Amino acid sequence: MDIATRVYNHKWQIDPIVRSLIDTDFYKLLMCQSVFRNKPDTQVRFSLINRSTQVPLANLIDEGELREQLDHIRSLSLSRGESTWLRGNTFYGKRQMFRPDFMEWFEGLRLPPYHLERHGDQYELTFEGSWPEVMLWEVPALAVLMELRSRAVLDDMGRFELQVLYARAMTRVWEKIEDLRGLDGLSIADFGTRRRHSFLWQDWCVQAMREGLGAKFTGTSNCLIAMRREVEAIGTNAHELPMVYSALAEDDAALAQAPYDVLSDWQEEHEGNLRIILPDTYGTKGFLDKAPDWLAGWTGIRIDSGDPATGAETAIDWWQSRGEDPAQKRVIFSDGLDVQQIRDLHVQFSGRVQATFGWGTLLTNDFRGLVPGDGLAPFSLVCKAVSANGRPTVKLSDNPEKAMGPAAEINRYKKVFAVGRQDPIKVIV
Repeated sequence: MDIATRVYNHKWQIDPIVRSLIDTDFYKLLMCQSVFRNKPDTQVRFSLINRSTQVPLANLIDEGELREQLDHIRSLSLSRGESTWLRGNTFYGKRQMFRPDFMEWFEGLRLPPYHLERHGDQYELTFEGSWPEVMLWEVPALAVLMELRSRAVLDDMGRFELQVLYARAMTRVWEKIEDLRGLDGLSIADFGTRRRHSFLWQDWCVQAMREGLGAKFTGTSNCLIAMRREVEAIGTNAHELPMVYSALAEDDAALAQAPYDVLSDWQEEHEGNLRIILPDTYGTKGFLDKAPDWLAGWTGIRIDSGDPATGAETAIDWWQSRGEDPAQKRVIFSDGLDVQQIRDLHVQFSGRVQATFGWGTLLTNDFRGLVPGDGLAPFSLVCKAVSANGRPTVKLSDNPEKAMGPAAEINRYKKVFAVGRQDPIKVIV
C-alpha cells in the first residue's frame, strides 16, 4: 500500500481514523469482560490528559473534525465477521475466551456520548457512564487525537514531499527491525495502538515486523489488525482495574486490599500467559512485599514504569524469596521502549527470566526529526479513569511523573501503600 499517495489524494477523508470497535487493544476487551462480570454497575468518568502541555492540541486540531471522528465511532457496532472471530478464535491457547453473555452485550453495544470543550489551547474530552461501556472509549479517543494531529501537520505537504517523508519513516522502522533481528531468543509484540501515527501506519509496521522478525514477532495488541493479518492478539490487563477497585474501597484496609482483589477476580477467569501481574500502580516493591503467596505462582510480571532493569531485579528477588525459579517466569517490558533499550534489557536478563517486549509508540509513531520543527514527534497523551461512583481515582506508579489524582488522595495512598522516595524519569510517550 502506498500510504503517501493515499494521504495526498484523499487527505485521509475517506479513511475514518477508527474503523471498528475492535480497532482497540486486546487487553481492553479482556478487562471489559472482567468488569462486565464483576463491576457492571460501577459509574466511571474517563478524561483526556495531555502530559505534553507544549503540544497545543486545540490549536492544531479543528473541533469540527474531532467531533466528526468521535461521532463516527459512536455509530460503530460489531460486524458479523468480527463477532465470529471473537467468539470462535483461539486466544492464548483458549477457545471461547469471550463468554456468550458478554458477546451478546458487546454485539448490541454503541459507545455512550462524549463531552468536549475547548480550554485555551487544549481540549477537555470526557466520557461518563457505566464502566463496561465507558472504558471502551479510551483507546479510540487517543487514536483519534493522535491521528488528527498527524493530519494537521501533513495537510499542506505536497505529493513528493509526502513520498519522501514516508520513505524515510519506513527506512527508520526497517533499520530498527534489522537491528533487533540478530538478538537470539527475542520475543517482541506491537503495543502501539493508542499513540500511533495512523491506522494505516500501524498496519504497515505490523507487516514489517512480521516479515523482518519472523517467529521473534509474537503478535499485536490491535484486535482488528490481528484479525485481518492473521497474527496473535496480545494483551493482559492495565492500571485501570486497580485504580477503579481502589476508588471503590470504603476504608484504608479495603484500599490496601483492592489491588489484590483485582487479581483474585482475574484468576477466576484466566490462566497461563494471561496471569501477568502489573504491580506498579501503587509502587512495585510495596505491592510485592505484601502480595499473597498465590500470586507468586502466576506466570509473570509486566514492567511499565520506573527504571525497567530495577523493576525486573525487584521481581527476580521477590520470586526467589517465595521459592519460585525466575528463569521460568515471564517479564514483559512495555514502558516507552526503543531499540537500544530493548537490546540492553534482552542481554541483561537473557537466561535469568523469559524476557519479552511490548513495543509501542516508538514503533508506530517515530517520525522524530522528519518534518520541520519536529511537529510529528511523539508526545504523552493518556485517557484515564478519573473517578468511580463519584470518588477520585489515584495512580502513583514507580515514576512520580506519571502520578495522577487529587493531592490529598495521593498523599493518603502513599501512606496506605508505604510508598517512599521515588526518582522521577522524564516521560516521553
